[in-house]
Amino acid sequence: MLPGGRRPLSLFADRCKSMAQLKQVHAQMVVTARIQDNYAASRILSFAASGDNADICYALRLFQATQQPNSFMWNTIIHALADSPYPSNALHFTIRMLRQSPYSTSPPGRHTFTFALKACNNCGALSTYEQLHGHVSKRGLQSDLYIINGLIRCYSGGGLLFEARMLFDEMTERNQVVWTTMVSSYAQNLQSNDALSLFHDMMNQGVEPNDATLASVLSVCARSGCLELGEQIESMVEEKGIERSVILNTAFVDMYAKNGAIDKAYQLFRQMGEKNIATWNAIICGLALHHGKFALTLFRELLQLENGGGSGNGSRKNNPNDVTMVGVLSGCCHAGLVEIGTQIFHSMERLHGIRPKLEHYSCMVDLFGKTGKLEEAEELIQSMRWKADVAVLGALLSACRKYKNVEIGERMARRILKLEPCNHGVYVVLSNIYAESGRWDDVLRLRKVMKGGGLKKIPGWSCEVN
Repeated sequence: MLPGGRRPLSLFADRCKSMAQLKQVHAQMVVTARIQDNYAASRILSFAASGDNADICYALRLFQATQQPNSFMWNTIIHALADSPYPSNALHFTIRMLRQSPYSTSPPGRHTFTFALKACNNCGALSTYEQLHGHVSKRGLQSDLYIINGLIRCYSGGGLLFEARMLFDEMTERNQVVWTTMVSSYAQNLQSNDALSLFHDMMNQGVEPNDATLASVLSVCARSGCLELGEQIESMVEEKGIERSVILNTAFVDMYAKNGAIDKAYQLFRQMGEKNIATWNAIICGLALHHGKFALTLFRELLQLENGGGSGNGSRKNNPNDVTMVGVLSGCCHAGLVEIGTQIFHSMERLHGIRPKLEHYSCMVDLFGKTGKLEEAEELIQSMRWKADVAVLGALLSACRKYKNVEIGERMARRILKLEPCNHGVYVVLSNIYAESGRWDDVLRLRKVMKGGGLKKIPGWSCEVN
């Protein structure tokens, strides 16, 4: 409390509810020269840089106007930029802070490097986080758990799992967060055996997993067909009373669906109180393979939530995304729903703001191909914004075999061979098309080419949901 019962302006800054209020407090600080005090300026900066009412541009102007920012102000702006759509800007400020640190009373510390490493991870700046690692060692911060955790994230995010594991193994102390990061790193890089092995080590050492740990392990179970382990994890969650967050419940739905326990997945989906779009995607994609019409029904239910109907309120967290559309188009493909699938495909951008990607085109080509609409499939390929890849072209080539369409099959084969001249699968499928059409001279010609060697076997093509 100031003389005369006046409250300090910095206290009002902490109590602001909007940027409009903050700007009024800021103006008073400028008029009274209070803004020259770094503590007061830091309170304005903190509000402007973080929270639901943040205005990062305003925060940057305030920071640039400060003659000698303190460490808190540097860290605040680096943290805000690391979480922004332009995380590389956080690295520019980190470099500025490092360059002036020998002459400054505000040197970088553990928070600086933690936020900077987060920015590296968000923008994939490999060379930068290697340099930051050097600065961390130079300043004796290599034993800080949060910094090492950030480094592990960066190295694994760049695919350098060996380096990430070395950092992990060199730690004399590990907490739940670090264990979870390393397990998740293996899971995200599709190293299923390493993820499960490390998870067992974590449990054997008495470290309690959290929902993020378990969600990562369940993603491994989903990919590897480990239904039994997934069921054991659910039993453990019940026994230990671990909170079932949206992330964890969604991981369970995905795991059960991908392991063929679709009834269990659907039951759990219906029991969930809170859902996000990842939850809807898990059940829609899970149903698509064998229950395409039911997947479509759930998609329509999702659209009602998006529009604020049913039991929802139109929350943006349930808006369909590109994964949703792959799931529903795949469902239409497996159920043979050509007209409905076509309508959904052409409404993606108009109704949902989702521009079709190669995966969506691949589903539609597969749908047209499976229902004998080979000309329509070829026309769709010709209309694509991008150059068709082997998956898209191969889906139509496979359909040409089913319907013995030599002309389109030859065109697709030529296009695939331009992309992959040594693709063994193209010759096999095209040879079968010729054989089933009675063109034996062409069959013999292709077999001679195949015997020439230098060809590789390529898996078949189809529209599948991963």
